[in-house]
Amino acid sequence: METQAMKTPRVRILVATLLMIGASATGAWAQQHGGHGAGAAAHSGFSGEMHTAMTKMAKDMEVAPMTGDPDKDFLAMMIPHHEGAIEMARLVLLHGRDPLVRKLAEEIIAAQQAEITTMRQRLEILKTGRDMTPGGFPALGGTRGPGTP
Repeated sequence: METQAMKTPRVRILVATLLMIGASATGAWAQQHGGHGAGAAAHSGFSGEMHTAMTKMAKDMEVAPMTGDPDKDFLAMMIPHHEGAIEMARLVLLHGRDPLVRKLAEEIIAAQQAEITTMRQRLEILKTGRDMTPGGFPALGGTRGPGTP
């Protein structure tokens, strides 16, 4: 049987992996869009605002409190990840012109807000103790549709 102490290194590896992916994606995106690391934030308009949003998201994910419980830690990191997605979609609505991209951004905002609400509520349940029979909340199919049997 796996103990809590055995799970903690896995959580740390997950955190490190997510941060490396985020940092790599942020750096690559900044270089492709005229920026170099932190200097991209000095750019004005969409590029600079997007870089700022991505940097904030990565920082907020990094400082999410780690408990050693994979379920709680996953939710704690995914909330700022989704908040970052909402901010990026908001920036597209401010700066973008393509109607299909704008519609996608609106859908992302709605879906991510619903998922954040679900994650926060589930995190509160888990903080009070293990609830292995959630009674349907949040549904195992989540906000992305019904689960498969």
